[in-house]
Amino acid sequence: MQPGRQSDGHAQVGADGASDPMVGRLLDGRYRIGSRIARGGMASVYEATDMRLDRTVAVKVMHAGMGDDDEFAARFVREARAAARLSHPNVVAVFDQGTDGDAVFLAMELVDGHTLRDVIRKESPMPPAKALALIEPVLSALAAAHRASLIHRDVKPENVLIATDPNSGASRIKVADFGLARAISAETQHTATGGVLIGTVSYLAPELVVDGRADARADVYAAGVVLYELLTGTKPHEGESPIQVAYKHVHEDVPPPSRLVPGIPPYVDALVARATARDRTQRPADAAVLLHQVHRVSQALGEGVVDDPDLTSDLTPLMTQFREDTTEVPAEELSEPTTFLQTTPPPPPVPTPRKTPSSRSPRPPRRRRRGLVATILAVLLVAGLGVGAWWFLDGRYTSTPGVLGLSKADAEAELDDAGLEAEWGDKAYSETVPVGRVISTDPEPGAQVVDGGTVTVVLSLGKERYDVPKLRGMTEDEAQDALADTDLAFGTTTGAWSDTVPEGQVISSDPKAGTTLKPDTAVDLVVSKGPKPVELKDWVGKPVNDAMAWLGDRGLTGKVADQEYSDTVPDGSIISMDPPGGTTVHSGDEVSFVVSQGPELIEVPSVRAQGVDAATATLQALGFKVVTEEAPGYLGLGFVFSQDPGGGERVPKGSTITLNLI
Repeated sequence: MQPGRQSDGHAQVGADGASDPMVGRLLDGRYRIGSRIARGGMASVYEATDMRLDRTVAVKVMHAGMGDDDEFAARFVREARAAARLSHPNVVAVFDQGTDGDAVFLAMELVDGHTLRDVIRKESPMPPAKALALIEPVLSALAAAHRASLIHRDVKPENVLIATDPNSGASRIKVADFGLARAISAETQHTATGGVLIGTVSYLAPELVVDGRADARADVYAAGVVLYELLTGTKPHEGESPIQVAYKHVHEDVPPPSRLVPGIPPYVDALVARATARDRTQRPADAAVLLHQVHRVSQALGEGVVDDPDLTSDLTPLMTQFREDTTEVPAEELSEPTTFLQTTPPPPPVPTPRKTPSSRSPRPPRRRRRGLVATILAVLLVAGLGVGAWWFLDGRYTSTPGVLGLSKADAEAELDDAGLEAEWGDKAYSETVPVGRVISTDPEPGAQVVDGGTVTVVLSLGKERYDVPKLRGMTEDEAQDALADTDLAFGTTTGAWSDTVPEGQVISSDPKAGTTLKPDTAVDLVVSKGPKPVELKDWVGKPVNDAMAWLGDRGLTGKVADQEYSDTVPDGSIISMDPPGGTTVHSGDEVSFVVSQGPELIEVPSVRAQGVDAATATLQALGFKVVTEEAPGYLGLGFVFSQDPGGGERVPKGSTITLNLI
């Protein structure tokens, strides 16, 4: 697994997960769970540390309740073991599977990078050669799985992970979640008549929609849809709801990519058509066969071939070729004989016998009258049958009027004029039909409906749009959940220093809060890394006022913790600091200083008229140095005539006092 996007999407590493009880837990006595990096409908993915092997892994933990079913949990274990057998450079490796209390989990390779969805969003439409280069390792991974009798069942760009090799700089492409979709779909069928659709509906093969059963060719179909998306930048089938998209998979061919991107060679169109044929018998048998066909097309592109009719014909599905030359007729119409209703011809006239003299005039033959009656009855019967057939097949029906785009009142009036009753279905979003106008009817316009019958009308809610919620101050996990709740997609996370937003919380989003967006539009987050670190400058011996100004410019707080006398540090300069210079601190941290008051000052006592010995002793006791000199007119008495500095002056401790003797 990898930090990137996903439906089981893959989110960027960075959330602290403080609100997630799984964070910090030690699973199976081995895996220390770190931050959550992805959250899907059935499981969450965490960055974790394998304590036994001292390595970073991804751990996928099934949501609470999904592992309660013993049969389901056992199937999950079997499929995990099957996936673990896959050893291929383009497959995300599964290391371990286990259960710890209520947690059913998988440990797998952590791939640090982005997903193919990011590439499509940023670079599609892309040249065919590049699209094939990206799909080739995906098919190689699927081919390895198919050889091991393992079907992926959830091939989509979000499950294709791309990382850059730190040594060579080359991209590594890996396919994730092998075996998991199979375990899930075995538990829940998804059919055209009931159940739920498991997986991403944009990539579902028609047979999965119809009966929920699939083989390797379902993976081939999904890979073909991914290739179409790489070539065009759009999905082949769009709809107002997942059911409409699924319906199109069953009833509509994937269009040629060249219809949206002119210039794509016909043999590339044919390759996409072959991979996405609705009739799975027309698709390559597995990913290995499709990979071989991709190599053929890549070689033609590499040689600069604009058109290769032989290659195009070889790749084009047979049913597509048939539809180009003939009018498709339902199979039941080809197999059933056509019958015609015919009237019974009247019987031939009965010859009239000649009259003879001896013969009597014969009665009118009863058979003739019976024949006439039978003919009339047959005609009436045929007419009745014809009228009855007309009534039941056509006469009692009328055509549904076209009311698409009309207002509710106008549509109701049109239907009333046609003798039909309007029934109002649930409203739906539409990108093209204004609010309050008719999107669709059932039956469709022009379809037959019984006179006096009911037509279900669906009105438009207008374009489906959602406002970006206010995410500032949320954790990354909370922001992802908020985006999911508003049908918006999580994009990428960028870290930024902030003095005001605590570490791990959202600073802003792009687009910003309140912006109105289409559903599934990606919203990028800027998440706080906390205050920016600052390396402290050494301010010892420098003025404290300069240090205070420097700290303030960097969001730091300075404090004078104490003042001391110093014979070496000038008054107002710093004697020491805590933390010391060179330490890394963050905005908002406090730095304290001990500031010098300069040297300690002592009051000089007056020793005038004292004997030189007594005066010297007094001054030295206070820490002064004493120097004696003879005063002018010296008499040799040994008494202090004057002193410098004089008595009462304040001087630094240890200063020299000069005594003038008389």
